Amino acid sequence: MDFNEFHRWVHKELGINLSAYKPEQLNRRINSLMTRVGIKSLEEYTKVIKTNPEQKQKFLDFITINVTEFFRNPELFADLEKQIVKELLPNNNSVKVWSAACSIGCEPYTLGIILDKISPNGRHNIVATDIDDTILSRAKLGEYSQNEMKGVNNSDLSKYFKIKDDKYYIESKVKNMVTFKKHDLILDRYENNFDLIVCRNVVIYFNNDVKQDIYKRFSDSLKKGGLLFVGATESIYNYRDYGFEKASTFIYKKV
Repeated sequence: MDFNEFHRWVHKELGINLSAYKPEQLNRRINSLMTRVGIKSLEEYTKVIKTNPEQKQKFLDFITINVTEFFRNPELFADLEKQIVKELLPNNNSVKVWSAACSIGCEPYTLGIILDKISPNGRHNIVATDIDDTILSRAKLGEYSQNEMKGVNNSDLSKYFKIKDDKYYIESKVKNMVTFKKHDLILDRYENNFDLIVCRNVVIYFNNDVKQDIYKRFSDSLKKGGLLFVGATESIYNYRDYGFEKASTFIYKKV
């Protein structure tokens, strides 16, 4: 079995279209994961994924890049907060947000904390999506380790979290803002009328055709004047092609 056959097997058995990813990066990641668990061939790996639920989940987590924490790149979230105040809140008492590829929920809950601080009386709605059911179940639980909290300052920690048995639980005020849904950025249709879309550190792994399609669909999903916030390594150089102008280094405004 070569990597192309393995990609087809993953698409058929797990419903994940690996052809959307940059192949060199992807195959390096798969090799690395196989080495970690002592597997030498792709044939053997398919059998392990089929029969071992724990290894299947590790594969899904590794491929769908579930690396996350609250306020990841805090200076960029501070910039986002300024842009929300400047661009969205003057005309809006309720902000509709999409946190795409939300992983275990740190990002949408971070957005909920920001919105509660700058617009506590607003009726804000955050849709948080991911491709992975197991990850979404954990996100809905709202339980986090100390390592995932390292970007949260003491004031926010005491206001927005309860601590029990060395675990941190998001307060219901923020939790109730967020609705979690399963969604595939490549295959599924996109909702619309968003004021803000946040998709960080995901699109970079896709090939150019898929990346361009996602940015086009994000633009279509935003209201005029809406914002797209991307990751710290994901500048969109041809942003005008999608109907954006630059609001800030990693924030784009639909015009």
